[in-house]
Amino acid sequence: MDISTLKAVVFDCDGVMFDTALANRKFYDEVLVAFGKPELNREQFINVHMMTVKAAIEYLFPDFEDHRPVYEKIKSIGYAKFIPYMEREKGLKTLLAGLKANGLIRGVATNRTNTMDNVLVDNDMTSMFETVVTAADVENPKPAPDQLNKIMAEFGLSPRQILFVGDSEYDRKAAQKADTWFIAFKQPELDAHFHARSMAEIGKLLQINE
Repeated sequence: MDISTLKAVVFDCDGVMFDTALANRKFYDEVLVAFGKPELNREQFINVHMMTVKAAIEYLFPDFEDHRPVYEKIKSIGYAKFIPYMEREKGLKTLLAGLKANGLIRGVATNRTNTMDNVLVDNDMTSMFETVVTAADVENPKPAPDQLNKIMAEFGLSPRQILFVGDSEYDRKAAQKADTWFIAFKQPELDAHFHARSMAEIGKLLQINE
């Protein structure tokens, strides 16, 4: 990767910007228990962690012909009370400040939908990204490349001017289909152009002084 040609760094939210494992588990467990179902098992947890809420509900409630009661329950439960269980990745704000200082566009591409705004507000990060694209903003969520393609179109970028940081197979496939650079974050088994275990490592790769 030629650092001098890079124009934007785009982050997935869950598992990259934030450790959301506990928050997501508590959220889906509460929904499942409300309908008399057992809490998430390991396989279910791994899958829903990558999915949109819609895909997750269809996956967790395959026996329901009508999912409207589940969505009504989700609406009544809300997600705000689970945000405090999200842990912001150490060094994220420092890296974002460094990206801005180096003239790079900062973006988010996430399969979250209507909860992303609240996450950024609650963490005082609304001004730290030039673009935020959720599953609600595109026709097809990840693993489709729509979110990354939308960011490219918005800023007139070519694929190799974007570096996408993700942690799931959905993220890898989206980057591959969009033909962008891809960093696998804390997932050494994922096929990627680069691997990083921390935000500081990303900064070092990009030659950004913290």
